[in-house]
Amino acid sequence: MDIKDRADATLLHTLLDEADVFIQNLAPGAVERAGFGSDVLRQRNSRLITCGLSGYGDDGSFRDMKAYDFLVQCESGLVAINGAPGHPGRIGVSVCDIGAGLNAIIGIQQALIARERTGIGSDVAVSLFDTDDDWMTVQLLHSDYGAGAPQPAGLQHPSIAPYGGFKTCDDETLAISIQNEREWKTFASKYLIILTLCIDTRFSTASVRVANRDQLDAIIASFFSIRSRAELEAVLKKAAIAFERSIPSTASPSIPSSAVQQRHLKMETKSLWLLSHPTQLSPIDMRFGRVPRLGEHSDKIRLEFEKRRKLSRALQ
Repeated sequence: MDIKDRADATLLHTLLDEADVFIQNLAPGAVERAGFGSDVLRQRNSRLITCGLSGYGDDGSFRDMKAYDFLVQCESGLVAINGAPGHPGRIGVSVCDIGAGLNAIIGIQQALIARERTGIGSDVAVSLFDTDDDWMTVQLLHSDYGAGAPQPAGLQHPSIAPYGGFKTCDDETLAISIQNEREWKTFASKYLIILTLCIDTRFSTASVRVANRDQLDAIIASFFSIRSRAELEAVLKKAAIAFERSIPSTASPSIPSSAVQQRHLKMETKSLWLLSHPTQLSPIDMRFGRVPRLGEHSDKIRLEFEKRRKLSRALQ
């Protein structure tokens, strides 16, 4: 529908008078100018939940800034903590767009629960920047109360060691993540087979392991470099140490990981494989049907609500 067209605007109002949720991502102020602001819509339908997605929110000096995913990653500081040392990097998926969509769903769910209790709808405001900013909370704590904001660290973690990817003798990269002291002692004594590491003052606590990361990584890299990936995996698995089989072939179409292969979903529209939806509702069947063509149901929707509008007028 073209909401600047009077007939279409009237039809949309008719639809929204019976709707549960109205989601829009027009530029800030545009939906109000078109006559579809949250307050106006709820005067007609008090149970309506409205959700507006923006780049930087509906007020403030950044309100009218272009909000492409990459630019928001830059503004929030996300690129400054990603990539390799000396080379900040954009996250390779549109995390701001995706995250804002997830936050919108969460907000709408909260509004639906609130409506069950109050009988009244509410407005859900979500921005790409606020989504990114929330993810930067830990980094902000590091900046304010720690040794400063974390810098790009490649596969490493700013406050955990050992953590990262190490080369094997067959030129694979195996990632490990040691999360607590129990795992560290197991890793050092049973896996590295260097008993003195457990009592070495350079590696005795999480904080000093991070401070002496280069020395620790060198020891682990030396151990990994003379063993194959398969040999290392077997020992890590037996010791219950968290690891990942390979990097970075997970997203490669030619070498997908076994986990990715198991999660593929066949779409009805074409012979196309996509990842299955991350949320599964048992025992509800979550298979997806064919994606509608653009405008496929427009005439049907128009006819349905035109009839309702005429019926409503007749009853009045």
